[in-house]
Amino acid sequence: MKRDSRLSGLLHVLLHMADQGAPMTSEQLAKAMQTHPVVIRRILGGLRNAGFVHSEKGHGGGWTITRDLARVTMRDIYDAIGRPGLMAMGNRTEAPGCLVEQAVNAALDASFRDAEALLLARFAQVTLAQLSADFH
Repeated sequence: MKRDSRLSGLLHVLLHMADQGAPMTSEQLAKAMQTHPVVIRRILGGLRNAGFVHSEKGHGGGWTITRDLARVTMRDIYDAIGRPGLMAMGNRTEAPGCLVEQAVNAALDASFRDAEALLLARFAQVTLAQLSADFH
């Protein structure tokens, strides 16, 4: 199963933008991310719609962060990208007829819910300002 790396990529892009302190073009961000500018525009477009970034066309334009890094958490960005699945594992079948598999599913479902709740709580505790401080 392919991993969903959008959250990681967006956090990376946002921190580059914050570190620059001035508008950055899709081309500049793509170079930092070792990807194509179209990928940058696609992922930042969703954050623009959610109000986290702004884009300005033309000379001197580019992408800027519109919110204070201390007020934006990893959870905020996770929510803004549509809350992709956090677990790569799952049940073999969702509605098994076998009592053994039903017991296994129940145990796994409870564990997955608990793990997801812990992870989301942690995401809510980490701000972009903290991440920025970590690499400075």
